[in-house]
Amino acid sequence: MPLSEHEQRLFEQIERSLAEDPKFASAVRASDPRFHARRRLLVAAGLIVAGLALLVYGAVIKTPPLAVAGFVVMLASAAFAVQSHRRAQSPDLHVVGGTATRRRSRGRAGRRPGFIDRMEDRWRQRPEGHR
Repeated sequence: MPLSEHEQRLFEQIERSLAEDPKFASAVRASDPRFHARRRLLVAAGLIVAGLALLVYGAVIKTPPLAVAGFVVMLASAAFAVQSHRRAQSPDLHVVGGTATRRRSRGRAGRRPGFIDRMEDRWRQRPEGHR
């Protein structure tokens, strides 16, 4: 539902007054889930680079445990990055009809539908005359 002109003016005035308050802006930025996801991805990228450096260093000085440790760091960082990216793509809170509802992620119901699921849905929804 679009806002009336009066509501739009009030909304713009509130936005301007909030933008002028740096304390409020930093508090909102700190609670933004995208900010946290971006920070986790940057940390994971840094750890991947550090793991690669450790792997190369262990290979150069011919110390296999150090090289293996570098590989493990890289692998764990990549898993952390993928998990952070997935969490950022499907946030826990969704606004539906003006109310916030918590999404349950159990089994197949919480995941994004895969190719097979989409094909099954299309098969079930096909017109009756084409059977």
